[in-house]
Amino acid sequence: MKKRNLGKLAVSEIGLGCMGMSEFYGTTDEGEAIETIHRALELGINFLDTADMYGPFTNELLVGKAISGKRNKVILATKFGNERRPDGTWVRVNGTADYARKSIDGSLQRLGVDYIDLYYLHRVDPTVPIEETVGAMAEMVKAGKVRYIGLSEAAPETIRRAHKVHPITALQTEYSLWSREPEGEILRTVRELGIGFVAYSPLGRGFLTGRFKNKDDLEGENDFRRNHPRFQQENLQKNLQILKAVERLAEQKNVKPGQIALAWVLAQGQDIVPIPGTKHIKYLEENAAAADIILTADDLAFLDKAAPKGATAGARYADMSTVNR
Repeated sequence: MKKRNLGKLAVSEIGLGCMGMSEFYGTTDEGEAIETIHRALELGINFLDTADMYGPFTNELLVGKAISGKRNKVILATKFGNERRPDGTWVRVNGTADYARKSIDGSLQRLGVDYIDLYYLHRVDPTVPIEETVGAMAEMVKAGKVRYIGLSEAAPETIRRAHKVHPITALQTEYSLWSREPEGEILRTVRELGIGFVAYSPLGRGFLTGRFKNKDDLEGENDFRRNHPRFQQENLQKNLQILKAVERLAEQKNVKPGQIALAWVLAQGQDIVPIPGTKHIKYLEENAAAADIILTADDLAFLDKAAPKGATAGARYADMSTVNR
């Protein structure tokens, strides 16, 4: 697995999103999840992504268990700012300095590590100046608890203000063939400032793999995609036109649709690192193999025409209020 740079932080060119190992995508199996993380490390995928809110809290515990004794092989990313209670209830987006300080200590304890490689503000708190939040994160760097800091779903002006307080290493935002919103000002801003871009949900929450063409294909009643705008029947039928183009190109190249979708994200720039999530070794290995797929200029033009920015039916979330714009 080759490396890419997020600012000054070198990571595997494909990472592993661990969220679904604990919540949101149907049933979970801790044993299989840990085996999947171990296999990722064997394949050279060293960039692991979690957050305190996943579970909540249980995903960090799982990742901590998986990397025990393997810390030197891992670039570990986690996040804070989406405040939830242990019973799972939502509290608020919280970017206060006090909450930041409390959160990092909790994450370090659950993960069983002395430091976090990349610590993100998961969502921007509109009631707290970004300078206060990032100032607290900068203190963590000075204290040796964090190596680099990042933002998630932040708007260009917010990124600029944050970067003046302390260098931002990475911006994590949803980006895929069916979520092309970062193209334009967001990507221009991070590139101007030398900030790397981490693409979450690069497989369109699994849609671009071709496995979920109707609600009956989803993974049980606990699969949050059942209420996702893009998986509602009318929107889903429109979005299948995008998938058909991906499947057509995949058939031509004798690869999987999801591999085409990942190869497309990788082709958008050496400063972009996708972090597809999976809890199964089979799909992890498929994702890793996407790094070897080369899309030609004609391939990219075909996909751009089939899935132009704004073509996807439905919002990225049912409630977009926590996305900084």
